[in-house]
Amino acid sequence: MGKKEKNEKLSGKDAFEKFYSEIYGERWEKLKQTFSQENCLTEFFIPGAQKSYFLDSASILAALALPLDDSVETILDLCAAPGGKTVVLSSRMSSETQLFSNERSSDRKKRLCITVEECIPPSISSRIKVSCSDGAVWCKKQSECYDRILLDAPCSSERHVYNDKKYLDLWTTSRIKQVTTMQWALLSSAYRLLKKGGYMVYSTCALCPQENDGIISRLIEKFTKSIPLELCKPEVIFSEIKNYIKSEFVIPSYEKTDFGYQVLPDVNNGAGPIYFSIIKKCE
Repeated sequence: MGKKEKNEKLSGKDAFEKFYSEIYGERWEKLKQTFSQENCLTEFFIPGAQKSYFLDSASILAALALPLDDSVETILDLCAAPGGKTVVLSSRMSSETQLFSNERSSDRKKRLCITVEECIPPSISSRIKVSCSDGAVWCKKQSECYDRILLDAPCSSERHVYNDKKYLDLWTTSRIKQVTTMQWALLSSAYRLLKKGGYMVYSTCALCPQENDGIISRLIEKFTKSIPLELCKPEVIFSEIKNYIKSEFVIPSYEKTDFGYQVLPDVNNGAGPIYFSIIKKCE
């Protein structure tokens, strides 16, 4: 049996530990310690809304990383539920911008609708359209129609797996293959939906490099010749949202990876993990 076949048969807690300790080395023990700690969430409140939304500061950073200005007419939040990043994006967009928030799961879409209704004031939510569709196939019907796209892709979410014995016992390396297949379908579709000259942020809460830089590497390989892209540095402008932060907030530090940036909880007071890459579709 080859090494590849053996790896595919790994499963359960021991396999999970072995897989991630090989990636993060001695740092893995520190990361696990933060997984066991309660993450302190940031209260985000837009005046006029019924309720605040509480989310990880690293998620706020990912939503802040998408470049916005007054010229932006359309934003797509492709995998939007439960809605935290939609809330942050809605607070940043101009009075003329429309935000399309999509979720393929009907149950999760209901939660997204509640978030939009309760956590975003009517003056803004009137310009938000919530939909329930599979973003991976949108590109078959549309192309180059959004100025900005945020793709917070479904991922392995190792922090949640580690804290749930049921999921940890079922963990297997083959799960990564399934997830990356889905992520690639979503990202390649999103890139086709993005207008030339537009920006997109791809993000996950995964620690697995295959789901992060691995997906961006595949995008570069696929489109460099036909529809060139540029990877951009984050220019986070905290002043855009400072009036909406109602709890103690520190912008998380991020580490450079090959094709993006990563927020790791062991050096950010428990915030994260979050990976994000900022992509510009060249004209």
